[in-house]
Amino acid sequence: MNLSDEIVDTLSFFDSWEDRYRYMIDLGKELPVMDQSLRTDNRIVPGCQSQVWIDYKIESDKLIFQVDSDALIVKGLLAIVMAAYNNKTKQEIRNFDIENYFLKLDLIKHLSPTRGNGLMAMVEKIRILAN
Repeated sequence: MNLSDEIVDTLSFFDSWEDRYRYMIDLGKELPVMDQSLRTDNRIVPGCQSQVWIDYKIESDKLIFQVDSDALIVKGLLAIVMAAYNNKTKQEIRNFDIENYFLKLDLIKHLSPTRGNGLMAMVEKIRILAN
């Protein structure tokens, strides 16, 4: 089972969205720390309410991302997105059905409109990097 499927399974065990949010925040806390020198304007994701930085490198044809945010819940959302996209080839990223993944997580309808727009801005930034 891959990490994105594990997150879907784990989130389904929680009865309340409060518990799910706590889990997402915990996922965000587990992300590797992004070096301060990478927190530059050219790495900021436009369209996010909070500040979000995405950087990447390519190793063995796979995109390895470093991500960060100044908001805990957004770091959790980044962790969920990274479960889908990190350490994948450009083709795997392009082929991944992120909308279906978010449906399985029952996520979008539980986010504020601005948070949902920010989440999709993160996805769009990664899709651009994968082209």
